[in-house]
Amino acid sequence: MNTKTTGTMTRIALLGAAGRMGRTILELARGYSGVTIAAAVVPAGRVPAGPPPGLAWSTDLRAALLASDVLLDFSVPSCTLTAVDACVAAGKPLVTGVTGLDNATRAKLAAASRRIAVLAAPNMSLGANLLLALTRTAAAALGEEYDLEITDIHHRGKRDAPSGTALALAEAAAAVRHVRLEERVTFMRHGASEPRRPGSIGIASVRAGDAAGEHRVLFGGPAESLELTHRATSRAAFARGALAAAQWIVGRPAGEYSVAAVLNLPVS
Repeated sequence: MNTKTTGTMTRIALLGAAGRMGRTILELARGYSGVTIAAAVVPAGRVPAGPPPGLAWSTDLRAALLASDVLLDFSVPSCTLTAVDACVAAGKPLVTGVTGLDNATRAKLAAASRRIAVLAAPNMSLGANLLLALTRTAAAALGEEYDLEITDIHHRGKRDAPSGTALALAEAAAAVRHVRLEERVTFMRHGASEPRRPGSIGIASVRAGDAAGEHRVLFGGPAESLELTHRATSRAAFARGALAAAQWIVGRPAGEYSVAAVLNLPVS
């Protein structure tokens, strides 16, 4: 069973600590109440210069977990696979914000949740998770008479497209409309083609500049339209949610959890 050993202080092992999100979390954690980064984990053979204040880079995930209450993962999909096994072996909860996970990794996370607490989310900000709840509500209320188009905008270095958040928005809408997303989704559009299929869900991705992340959900209906937008101006929005999730999940029983539960938002 997972228990804290440091009173009210949650000790976090941060995997992917040298990446964009990792460094943002390291900086924000210094002023975040009730948490401490116990280990800043990076891949062996790729140890960067300039460790964070008061920490050394760690390449030993097993040792990092022994000294921590929870693993917070912002690495890459291949490292997440290793992280799942390590957390199960150590009996420690896992929070991962890695995007671009394939079906095999998702299945592994689900299997791990029978033994440890697992929270996997493509976007951990409050606003983005409110957008997910609002999209679910709007898709159910408006129905397929209203065309649904989703756009995600991110910095030029983001590897996966569409974003995990865009896919989560599309999946939420498809679920409440009782359809299979893979049968309805259209990725981008160009050239002269057949008219828009009734009930289809469009997703388009933009990669430019240093945009932290923006998601737009457009419902276009007869004589009116509804647009929902979430815009992150800094990675700090995601970092705050990630730290809150890591703090919240310690001590929870085995199972799959969501950011909605952390933030007391409606859970579908």
